[in-house]
Amino acid sequence: MPRVRLISEDGTQIGIVPTDKALSIAYEKDLDLVEIAPNADPPVCKIMNYGKYKYQQELLEKEKRKKQSLIVVKEIKLRPKINANDLNTKKRHIEKFLKNGNKVKITVMFKGREIVYKEMGENLLNSIIEDLKHKCVVEQKPKLEGYNMTMVVAPQ
Repeated sequence: MPRVRLISEDGTQIGIVPTDKALSIAYEKDLDLVEIAPNADPPVCKIMNYGKYKYQQELLEKEKRKKQSLIVVKEIKLRPKINANDLNTKKRHIEKFLKNGNKVKITVMFKGREIVYKEMGENLLNSIIEDLKHKCVVEQKPKLEGYNMTMVVAPQ
């Protein structure tokens, strides 16, 4: 006859009892017999209200999800020969994203032969860093990936 180590609903250990007796004890108390450690010798079972237990676990999971913060990365795309007014508009967008707590990926896109003038893109990104240095931290320095130069900034 298979036996289990039984734990009562308040957490005290009842001892090693036959499985059918453990089931009858749980049935008398109008609770469920739940196997906690199936690989133990003998297996460990606990008397509990399984529906209530599952409900409490769901509440804990929901609470964990509520507390976790979601980091969003916004992207701003520029061209190396951008107009000063357009650049100021893009900077205001970057400031707004940073103010909302988002990271910002700034991409300078080169077309065709513009890639020869990589320093224009670097100067553009450095000017953005200089203007926003009191509002952001550079998380990823400017680097060239194919025809795009990217940089990531995060709020301070």
